[in-house]
Amino acid sequence: MKYLWTSVLAAVMLLVTGCGDLAQPDNPQVEGGEVVVNFSPELMKKTLVSKGIVDENKTVFGYTAYKIPYTTTDEEGMEVAVSGMMVVPTGLPEVVTERIGLSLVSDDHGTIFANDEAPGVIGEKTSAPDGAAIILTALAGFVTLQPDYIGFGDSNDHYHPFVLKKSLANATVDFIAAAKQFASDNNIKLNDQLFLTGYSEGGYAALATLQKIEKEGGPQVTIAAPMSGPYAMNEMAMGVLSKPTLGVPSFMANVGYAYAKTYGKPLTDVINEPYASKLPALFDGSLTRTEIDPQLTTKTTGEDGLFNPLLVGSFFQDPDHWFKQAMLENDVHRWGPQTPVKLVHCIGDDVIPFAISQLAEGTMKAYHATDVSIVPVEIAITQDPGTAIRFGHAECGKYAYGVAAKIFGAARAAVFHY
Repeated sequence: MKYLWTSVLAAVMLLVTGCGDLAQPDNPQVEGGEVVVNFSPELMKKTLVSKGIVDENKTVFGYTAYKIPYTTTDEEGMEVAVSGMMVVPTGLPEVVTERIGLSLVSDDHGTIFANDEAPGVIGEKTSAPDGAAIILTALAGFVTLQPDYIGFGDSNDHYHPFVLKKSLANATVDFIAAAKQFASDNNIKLNDQLFLTGYSEGGYAALATLQKIEKEGGPQVTIAAPMSGPYAMNEMAMGVLSKPTLGVPSFMANVGYAYAKTYGKPLTDVINEPYASKLPALFDGSLTRTEIDPQLTTKTTGEDGLFNPLLVGSFFQDPDHWFKQAMLENDVHRWGPQTPVKLVHCIGDDVIPFAISQLAEGTMKAYHATDVSIVPVEIAITQDPGTAIRFGHAECGKYAYGVAAKIFGAARAAVFHY
């Protein structure tokens, strides 16, 4: 089967091995941030061609990536000093950079546990931005914004509010504002196009961001294309807690940990011992998921399970229980967006079921959404409605980003014709 976006997907793999073979030019002085990556178009193209990712006829852009410090607000309403990466394409025609201006894509990253996996930290340590920026910036020519989130980067001493919509949306909206100010201060010309995307937790964050913008006012969003997010937290919790085993225990333990801290509940009300006592050290930003999972149980509940059986029983039996209400409060699909929304999701997702996007689509339409639809990734890349191809959650991301980039590129071309 010949897939579309072959070069895009291969580019993601480039970021796995790093871009350390590219020589680094001298970094320019900037106001309000620091340069952490600076690759010329010539060096980028030479590298991509040498690795067989693109041919000589493919247009490839360079990029300059800036780490920008800014301030946001956490779940408790307290200000937090945070950070993010702004990746700007270089080598575009002067008519774009000087007259039309560059379009922005806000890209919220997926679930991470180690601080070293945050976009800003990756940039500083490896001289390469997070993999999505290769697709969105070097190949598609967008300015890519990647907030580290509260709990990572400059705020690594704060717990990460995992899939909690208020602080994720705050961190994203505030970074968009900070990046626009940074662009103005450093003569980076932007146009009025703003796209929202992100994968997994990032998809959830992107939809939460759009909800915050439409509810409270903010920048006009052209299209939102959240990818494979757990938009319906209550339904996700029902599905997970009703099964005897956990596929990825670190994910659900992180939900329990973050929600207990945010809602002021003893962690042992949510998570059984001996696991409850382990979580602060497991989630301090020093460990990856593969290092955390072996230290947890895959049994969902019971005396020797991960979740306190009293919590699980109350969740299903008491509609007013705090954990049930917290899940409902953090749903991001029960409203009617007036911005076009493309719910990009793999049909074969084994962690966040495709049915979650189907539920989100139906619910938002019931709330009178203007334009919301699902984009099944397998069909989008094969152009075959009957395709038998299925991608699980872990492998879906690299394909989903290519689909989102194509959606955004078409919207940009319709207005600016490039």
